[in-house]
Amino acid sequence: MTMDVFAPVPPEWTNEAIHAYEFRCPKCHSSSLEALHVWLNRRSPVMTEDRIRKWQEFYQCHCGCAWWAWSSDRPPTNLSHSPDSHPT
Repeated sequence: MTMDVFAPVPPEWTNEAIHAYEFRCPKCHSSSLEALHVWLNRRSPVMTEDRIRKWQEFYQCHCGCAWWAWSSDRPPTNLSHSPDSHPT
């Protein structure tokens, strides 16, 4: 079964999701990159006092725990490189 991370209707497993206050599985502490399934609740963004948009990101971990966290809580990654990070 293929899942659309941007599907307008949340998958059934999100009903049991718990809020993770650290951006990782609250049960086994795996990172979001290890999740089996992901769904972003892009239909209901929240605006912060700085007028920055954030939304809920839901993850179904390989340990069976479903969890969610705010997109603004996601730690920075090294997946994108700045121009001055490459030697010339």
